[in-house]
Amino acid sequence: MPKLTGVDLLLFTVDPAWGADVVAAGAAGIVVDWERRGKHRRQLGEGTQINDDTPADLSRMRAATDGLLVCRLNGFGPWTPAEVDDAVARGADELLLPMVRTTEQLDRTLDAVAGRCGLGILVETQDGVARAAELARRPLSRVYVGLNDLRIDRGADQLFTPLVDGTVDAVRAVVPGSFGVGGLTLPEGGAPVPAELLAAELVRCGADFTFLRRSFTADMAGRDPFVEVPRLLAALAGMAAAGPAEVAGRRAALVAAVTGRVPVVA
Repeated sequence: MPKLTGVDLLLFTVDPAWGADVVAAGAAGIVVDWERRGKHRRQLGEGTQINDDTPADLSRMRAATDGLLVCRLNGFGPWTPAEVDDAVARGADELLLPMVRTTEQLDRTLDAVAGRCGLGILVETQDGVARAAELARRPLSRVYVGLNDLRIDRGADQLFTPLVDGTVDAVRAVVPGSFGVGGLTLPEGGAPVPAELLAAELVRCGADFTFLRRSFTADMAGRDPFVEVPRLLAALAGMAAAGPAEVAGRRAALVAAVTGRVPVVA
């Protein structure tokens, strides 16, 4: 059942002016990204984005916007309680715990948070996918399927396979709360899979939120966020109102773009 109330957009940035404008234009909030422990080794040669955001950046972004402020922590380890305390003290509304593999990691992080802010998780390993139902029974603010690290963990070549092989749908089915996957840019952008098809897939699978990352920021060069963010939200709303034939057609086109097979629409 398509989500009719829209998909929230969360922007990765530590630029106060840019972040404040994108939120004021209609994005739901900002993500400050502390995750880098082991990430260079894990993603070596993959061409992924590895940020170097700092605690001071989190404080600056808190001062810049009243919108939702999310801090992605490092993967669970002995450092997690201190990172939780620091992020909470600096005004984070939510924390994101990446690379979750076990319920013990999640439970210990929830203990550290102690109800002081929201906690979401990134399901981006095979262990996380296998335990998704158990993880999602915890009191989480959101669950996000991370395609880059899931591809690496699986030893796969194609980034978007989980969108078409049933993985994302299976995780979505066991998440009772806010669910997200993938990332978006402007409707006419996106490569190798067009952003329009990814946006349609987010709506089809009932995503509640997604991320705006480097592709969006690059595509926005010289553009007005007060024009482009509402246009992106309107495109998502239009897809939510699409009829069954249009939904099926876009789904078939996505499968074809990911797998290379000729689309077939029943």
